[in-house]
Amino acid sequence: MRVANYYGPGDVRVESVSEPDLGPDEVRIEIAACGICGTDLHEYEEGPDLTPEEDTSHPLTGVSLPVPLGHEFSGTVTAVGDEAEGVAVGDEVTANPAMVCGDCRYCAEGRHNLCESVANTGLSAKSGGFAESAVVPADNVVQLPDGVPVEYGALVEPFSVGVHATRRSGMQTGDSVAVFGAGPIGISIVQAATAAGAKEVFVSEPRAKRREIAEEVGARTTLDPTTTEAVDEITDATDGGVDVAFEAVGIEPTFKAAIEATKRGGQITAVGISDDDVGLTPNELVVVERTITGSNGYLSGPLADREFEMVTSFLESGEFDPEPMITARISLEDIVEEGFEKLLDPESEHVKILVEP
Repeated sequence: MRVANYYGPGDVRVESVSEPDLGPDEVRIEIAACGICGTDLHEYEEGPDLTPEEDTSHPLTGVSLPVPLGHEFSGTVTAVGDEAEGVAVGDEVTANPAMVCGDCRYCAEGRHNLCESVANTGLSAKSGGFAESAVVPADNVVQLPDGVPVEYGALVEPFSVGVHATRRSGMQTGDSVAVFGAGPIGISIVQAATAAGAKEVFVSEPRAKRREIAEEVGARTTLDPTTTEAVDEITDATDGGVDVAFEAVGIEPTFKAAIEATKRGGQITAVGISDDDVGLTPNELVVVERTITGSNGYLSGPLADREFEMVTSFLESGEFDPEPMITARISLEDIVEEGFEKLLDPESEHVKILVEP
């Protein structure tokens, strides 16, 4: 089969390989679509990070470079291991990519998404979604409802990030919300917050196409922070700031803006992944009693299906609409030039590119 393997920064190769073996508690999925994620782009530019370091193996899965990429995928089950339950050949599915150790402190506390040895299909496992087929644990498989196009299953993973962030934020029905950054996760948060009953959603995003998509899926007001004082606009419209802000970029300007656009006593949820210094000072929190909460991925382990099934139900009801987010569909052979390189272009208007092998 054909698969996109990651060898290191700037080195992703589409190669012919043998299909991975099917374990007794695993299923094989013929891939219909796999989304290119910001994590994939980070690995391509600056990794290894979530992929194994050179000349090392992952402590949970034992895999080493090269590893297949792609963790936002969907498709049709073509084979089921002897001990796999709850899934059958012919099922249209997606899968939670996270695999956890079950033994560390965080797994014992039921916070499996914080597992110290977590591995992910498409980053640190034997299979990935940028391929013709993938093998995953049966317990990680999530059924797609009838009527939901199978390719939309590739958006369940990023939507689950948005759902988890919204739940972590403590947002209440009727709250005002601001989202800083309208990439795939920011747009997922817009839809999740709207579904959760946000009274009004503001979005700050410099790219025009992304602002347009944010409006299409529920944002009441979108602002270009390069041409307007977005924080002033938001605080003026909300009598001092929104109830809840989401930072979905991970850089100092958006982090500080998210704090400043939040009311006294408000909540900021940080979703953007970054090692950068964001210039936080204590008084931005202490004297105004703001709270910052981090949000990492989605529920996993024994609860691997919980938030994924919330998303599939929203897809089935039409409350979530993935179509505006999909800005291109490409072949596996074009993943580097038409996928990674296009998304890394600072002038690009793309949001989510689907690879359809």
